[in-house]
This record gives sequence, structure tokens and C-alpha cells, in this order.
Amino acid sequence: DKKRYGILWMGTEELAASFDMEGAFNDIAIKLMPSANEDEVIRQLDLLTEPYGSLGAYGRDQQVSSRFVDEEIKQLRGMALISSMIFLGVAAFLLNVVLTRLINTQREQIASLKAFGYSRREVAVHYLWFALIIVASGLLMGLWFGHWLGGALTRMYTEFYKFPVIVYELSPSIIVTAILVSGVAGSLAVIYAVWRAASLQPAEAMRPEPPATFRRTLVERFGLGRWLAASTRMMLRQLERRPLKSMLSVFGIAMAVGILVMGNFGKDAVDHLIDFQMDFTQRQDVTVSFVEPRQERALREVAKLPSVLYQEGFRSVPCRMRSGHRSYLLGLTGMPARPQLTRMVKADAAVMDPPISDGVIVSKKLGEILYVQPGDTVEVEVLEGRRPHFTTRIEAFIEDYIGLAAYMNIGAVNRLMREGATVSGAHLQIDSNQADSLYRKLREVPLVAAVSIQKAAIESFQETFGENMLRMRLFNVLFACVIAFGVVYNNARIAISERSRELATLRVIGFRRSELSAMLVGEMTLLTLFAIPLGWGIGKGFALLIVASAHT
Repeated sequence: DKKRYGILWMGTEELAASFDMEGAFNDIAIKLMPSANEDEVIRQLDLLTEPYGSLGAYGRDQQVSSRFVDEEIKQLRGMALISSMIFLGVAAFLLNVVLTRLINTQREQIASLKAFGYSRREVAVHYLWFALIIVASGLLMGLWFGHWLGGALTRMYTEFYKFPVIVYELSPSIIVTAILVSGVAGSLAVIYAVWRAASLQPAEAMRPEPPATFRRTLVERFGLGRWLAASTRMMLRQLERRPLKSMLSVFGIAMAVGILVMGNFGKDAVDHLIDFQMDFTQRQDVTVSFVEPRQERALREVAKLPSVLYQEGFRSVPCRMRSGHRSYLLGLTGMPARPQLTRMVKADAAVMDPPISDGVIVSKKLGEILYVQPGDTVEVEVLEGRRPHFTTRIEAFIEDYIGLAAYMNIGAVNRLMREGATVSGAHLQIDSNQADSLYRKLREVPLVAAVSIQKAAIESFQETFGENMLRMRLFNVLFACVIAFGVVYNNARIAISERSRELATLRVIGFRRSELSAMLVGEMTLLTLFAIPLGWGIGKGFALLIVASAHT
């Protein structure tokens, strides 16, 4: 948040001289050799620096900035895999439809070629090369568009994460993979159509394709046909005569709907996170953190500040929680007996109070990391003050979408820290009409280390993610439109091409153009209506796959 957050850089010698601490340091960053054992290095570092008050070393995977980037890469990898599967599937279907229609319209030419001595293999190779030319043309266009899109996404992430330098490169391995996957998908898409073309006997190919077998539709067999117009009955018969083609058309349109659902999943997830975490769980307006723990009477001073309606103290200490050989660094927060502002919420939205005993309530994800369940015990190593070690019982799991947390009764934390009633800060509910006066007053208080404004955090979060979400949704909408257009357009062209004689006959016996148009449009409308609910389910499945891939 550029408006409220900043970092001041200063030369080491000048800063050390200002505090009379030449040669001192309080943080160290270490780069390991590729063959190094990170866990062993961390163990040795902790042994080396423990006499000097070290809070413990930790790997890059536990740095907040690295976790953000890693999780984003996981999500992108999942979306890339799912999107590729969708587009390859739909493209293969469309290619199969186009080649099948082409072969049906060239039956007589195929018969003539075979009559003049062309073999099955030569006919098959001819149509296979035709399909591969289409695949190659699409591949070249796709590589160019993918290269442009990759550069655009790289620039977007460079701006979002404030990377100093990040260069986009289209590696040869990606090009080779794209060629192989596209070639295999294209070959599989046309193999049946090519086999049909090569298998046609000259005498059979010279004859027009036999008409579909006539039978009453399911609606007519139930006796509802007399309530339908003639054009409607013909429309239903056409769809039922070729069930596989109708099902594939429905599936293609449903894929487009699924992409739209998947594209809106990100925005819905962020909205749910804000509603749950900021409105239901963390309901404070302002959080004030002290430079160092203060006696509980500091809360009475906070309550006297302008616009403060209600205050709620908390005691937070850094700790390392262990279960067997597994451990995790996090903050242990002590809460009052019945917190009203920052609440602990279970998966079923039930609100919990901190345990009366020395038990601890932890995030469900933390339980998965430590492989523990409610009722199990964990070892807690506090990294502040006298750095006590103690064993406690996990009372319950809570849902926590922003980071991992552990909560205890504030009295238990004070007792385990061997201190009196102390607090690390306070959550405040304020009168927004007088908020400016409160912020001015807090700037003057030297013991206040940080002030977190809930409304500003939400606005910054929405502004930061909003632009990226808007761009990703735009791409998803464009991709969905391309898929839907391709499926609908090809079906319409095929329907007109295959039924040209039938449509001409209907015109001769008195059908108007508007009736024929309504019949053709009605077929696509029915297919679309069937595809929409299926697309909802497909989109939900894609969203679950993205969550699962990011979770792992």
C-alpha cells in the first residue's frame, strides 16, 4: 500500500554509528549450494546463533513474499493445464467435424480416385496431410499469440509483485511440446474420418450418403407430438437421429460455459474471502500494535482516544510449534475470554471462544502441516522474552484464509510467559466520522509501532487484485466466445450443407424461409439450453481442480 506503507534504506556504517553498534547485525540471508541440505543448515544455524538470542532460522518456503509467488505459480500451472485440455478437446472436435463434412461432400471424388487406381493409403495420406496443414497453421498462430500473451502476463506480474527485473523467454522445449501435443491431438481428431474416407468402396462412394433411419422421437412416443408444430417435430427428429453429434455439440458449448464459470471463480473466491475474513471473522476497524508488550492498563489509555467505541486487547508472541519431526513458525495470539471483534470461526461458521484451559485452537491447514487432530498434543517453543517451552493440547480447528494462526486464552499466554497482565496491542471499533482525529493522535504516540486500518486494507486488496482479475476474466470471456462461436458456426454450416436438398424440398412444398430459419436456429437453441446446466457443472469441476492443484 504505497499510501500507508514504506521502507527506508540507509547505509550500514551510518546506521550502525547512529546506534553505536558498529559491526552488529540483526538479520542474515544465506544462499545455499544446490546440493545443500536445508534442514541440516537450519539446525546448525540455530545451534550457532541460539546463545545470541536468535529467533530461529527458516527456509525460503516460509517467507511471505515467496509463499505468495509460489501459490500464484501453482494456481497458474493448474489453470494452464485445465485450459489446455479444454482447448485441445474442443479443437479436436471441431477439426473432426470439419473433415467429416468435407469427406461427405467429396464422396464422388473419392470414388473417382479409387476407380483410377489410387490406393486406400494414398487417399488416407491425402486427407491426413490436409488435417496436418490445418494443425500446423493453427500451431503457428498459437505460438505467436502465446508468445505475445506470455509477455503481457509477465509484464503484469512484474508490475504486480514489483519485481526489479523479470524476462520472458519462449524456450525451445515449450515449442517442441506444443508441436507434439498439437500434432497428436490433431491426428487423433481426424483418424476416424480418414479411416472412413479410405474405406469407401468406389461403387458405394458414387452413391449419395443414405438418409438417416426414420423413427419417431421420444416426445412422439409419449404422445406429445400432436401438440407440436411440424417444424418442431422435424427439429427434434434431426437431433435424435444423430445423438453422438448432438451430444458432442452440447459438450462443446458446455465447455465454453465452463470456462466462463471458471473465469468468475477467482473473483467469487476473493469476494468470499473478504466477506468471511474481514466482515465475519476480523470485525475490527483499526488494529494498534505496541512497540513492546504493555501492561493491561494501556487499554484504558487507548479507550480514551477520540472516536474509540470499543477496544479489545491481545497478546501475540512468535513461536515454533512442533509435532514429532514436523514444525512451523507462526504467531501465537492470546485472546480475551469472549472476543467480539476478532473471532475464531469453525468450518460450519460456528463462532468459538478461546479455551479456558491452556489448550490451543489452530488453523485447519496448520493441523494438516503438523499431521495432528483435535485432542493431540504439540510442543510450543516461544521465541520471545524468557522463551519458555511447553506442551499443550489442540482443542479445535478453525477456518483461516489469510495465513496460519494459533489462539489461546490471553490469561494462559501471560501465565506461560511468566508475566503479568500484558497486551501486545488492541483491536478497535471506532466512529468513522472522527477517524481522522484518531489517526492524528496515534501518530503522536511513541509507543505505537503500527496502525492497521481494516477499510484501507480491504480497499488496497481489492485494488491490487482487481486489475489482475479483470484481465484474466477478459481473457476467459474471449476464449469462451471463440469456443462457442466455433461450435455453433460449424454445426450451422454442417446442418445447411447436409440438408440442402431437404431444405429445398421444404421450400417447394410451401415452407417459408422464416420457418426454415426458425427450425435451424431452434436446433441450436435446444442444444445451448441443454449445454448451459452441463457447463455449470463442468465449470465447478474446473474450479475444484484449480483449488486441488493449488492445495497440493
